[in-house]
Amino acid sequence: MPNMSLEKNKMPEQAPDVRNKNFQEVALGYTEEQAVDEAQRCLHCKKMPCVQGCPVNIKIPEFIAKVAEKDFEGAYQVINQDSSLPAVCGRVCPQESQCEKYCVRGVKGEPVGIGRLERFVADYHNAHCTEAPVKPEPNGHKVAIVGAGPAGLTCAGDLAKMGYAVTIFEALHLAGGVLVYGIPEFRLPKTIVQKEVDTLKALGVKVETNMVVGRSISIDELMEEEGFEAVFIGSGAGLPSFMNIPGENLKAVYSANEFLTRVNLMKAYREDSDTPIAHSKRVAVIGGGNVAMDAARSAKRLGAEEVYIVYRRSDAELPARREEIEHAKEEGIIFKFLTSPTEILGDENGFVSGLTCVEMELGEPDASGRRRPVKKEGSEFQMDVDCVIMALGTSPNPLIRNTTKGLETNRHGCIVTNGDDGLTSREGVYAGGDAVTGAATVILAMGAGKSAAAAIDKYIQSK
Repeated sequence: MPNMSLEKNKMPEQAPDVRNKNFQEVALGYTEEQAVDEAQRCLHCKKMPCVQGCPVNIKIPEFIAKVAEKDFEGAYQVINQDSSLPAVCGRVCPQESQCEKYCVRGVKGEPVGIGRLERFVADYHNAHCTEAPVKPEPNGHKVAIVGAGPAGLTCAGDLAKMGYAVTIFEALHLAGGVLVYGIPEFRLPKTIVQKEVDTLKALGVKVETNMVVGRSISIDELMEEEGFEAVFIGSGAGLPSFMNIPGENLKAVYSANEFLTRVNLMKAYREDSDTPIAHSKRVAVIGGGNVAMDAARSAKRLGAEEVYIVYRRSDAELPARREEIEHAKEEGIIFKFLTSPTEILGDENGFVSGLTCVEMELGEPDASGRRRPVKKEGSEFQMDVDCVIMALGTSPNPLIRNTTKGLETNRHGCIVTNGDDGLTSREGVYAGGDAVTGAATVILAMGAGKSAAAAIDKYIQSK
């Protein structure tokens, strides 16, 4: 019998006043009973609109049916046909704007908790499966992947399953890209990421870390000297943006990228860590996206007494996931809406001592369709803060485009592709994820990696 409850099974979580003092995962995951009960809410629609909303086209009703039957490993195998990172996606994908957005159950209630079920299935598999994946027969062809983030890992996994010899070249000392340096431990434990990477290695994927493509080796050299028949660029968008206001060079002013990298990749939150980071008392995070929420919630966990999200529009325009916004509010993050900084103040030692801001009001819509913030005259005021974190978006690093012959980019520094399969202006070179779109979501990057893998296979097999 279908479960006709209008509400999802609630996700068990740490209490807000407990979790804002530790870096352990906030969401605790469904029990088997909760997962089965939630799976029984699925109506198994013939047209399967949820699948159409998934960038990697996971067979959602099929895996949910397996969960309802308590065949949890079978459910994992269904997901694994289309996704190389199910434990990651179940935690960080914005399902509310993708698969769950199109769920029929959402018309008169809450949609089926597809993301929560995906996480449950992946965690069950990781906890119970001891068999290594079967390594496919080699097909005699080599492909290079630049960047071990979501796009690169997905492209590598799909190609490895087809029998390609795949090598990933990663600039950092760990594979995972934004999954390890950007997303905090309390949202995505790094053991989960490592488990997914280990699964790809078991399929035969080689991962070369500390390899800065464009500096250690070029794409031209990979193709002309190392014998790779195709290259996929999934190098992300790690170049931070600033406001270009006075005081941005003061001590304890961070880009969100630097701050989160110190916390996540370099483990600054641990008591035994020797990674330097400012343990500030009053922190202002400038921006309103998911990265801003991650930075603010991390600063709170590092011991800040007051943490502010400073955003120039209103609550309704916040681009972050609603779940992340609500978690931040529950944990004591203070939101300063319709506020824009104009200057960062410093003391005699060069440290941040305050933030000058102006109040804003919303005017006519801009090109994005959102109402444009307009300065309210005579509204200047100061905030008492000793740390400022800029979470204003990122763009691709120019290193690859500057060292690769014939690679076309746009005015934002993003690699230009044909939009369908990731083919760039250079034959045999494909790209996807944030390197093409600018900063976006994990699942969109995975979708790009998946499309590129299929195109690379077609390209090589047709030669």
